[in-house]
Amino acid sequence: MSVLIRNGRVITATDDFIADIFIEGETIRKIGRNLSEQADEVIDASGKLVMPGGIDPHVHLDMPFMGTFSSDNYETGTRAALFGGTTMVIDFILQKQGNSLRAALDEWNGRAKGNAVGDYSFHMAVTDYNEDTRKEIRSMIEDEGISSFKTFMAYKGALMIDDRQMVGLMEEVKKYGGLINVHATNGDMIDYLTHKHRSEGKLSPLYHYLSQPEVTEAEASGRFADLSAYTGCPGYIVHLTCEGALNAVRNATRRNQKVFVETCIQYLILDASLYEK
Repeated sequence: MSVLIRNGRVITATDDFIADIFIEGETIRKIGRNLSEQADEVIDASGKLVMPGGIDPHVHLDMPFMGTFSSDNYETGTRAALFGGTTMVIDFILQKQGNSLRAALDEWNGRAKGNAVGDYSFHMAVTDYNEDTRKEIRSMIEDEGISSFKTFMAYKGALMIDDRQMVGLMEEVKKYGGLINVHATNGDMIDYLTHKHRSEGKLSPLYHYLSQPEVTEAEASGRFADLSAYTGCPGYIVHLTCEGALNAVRNATRRNQKVFVETCIQYLILDASLYEK
């Protein structure tokens, strides 16, 4: 199957220009003006943008959490992504306490295969790091192609790992060229504040915010950056929300560390005053 896309506005990583694109199978063979190749299908893209499909590196599909599941499964989530021009998603596998990484991978593969309508890949969330888990890291990277490992510094008693486990995991992941990404908030402080506010009967939405103030994220982000510096393992902080956390990352990058961040649109346009409305 070959396709010739004509007269589109082609957007690449470096350029923006009008051109034709000739595709055979799943390979772009040629980009240029007035291509003469014969194709099975010709598409007139005049007045339209032609660009690579988007990659969403942070999705939760069919994910069990606190007695419920995330709103989208693999079929609905990847279908919605395709309608928005996102052709690949990277989902988070969650290791269950007491279970292996292999068991978690098999579970998530079972959810995705035959249901996803777009491309997908995985991060592996490590929630129970021990000697058995350590032995699986190399295989996950070299045999399964999963090079990104998610960790939680929050959700004490459920998903959270401590600094001892974090350092061990980072050292092991670094050996094989992997990356650690992290939910960076101080789980012990959040646990204390949550119990304190609950005992005082302070249960309004505002206390969701007050139970995890900005200092919990800034402190954890700085601590994670320090652990990354010590181990030499690259780090990626997910859904960063506040200036203090960003400053911690800026300090790390000034030291030439490989620490990256992502954020979400709500953290750029909304603030905590909305909890009182």
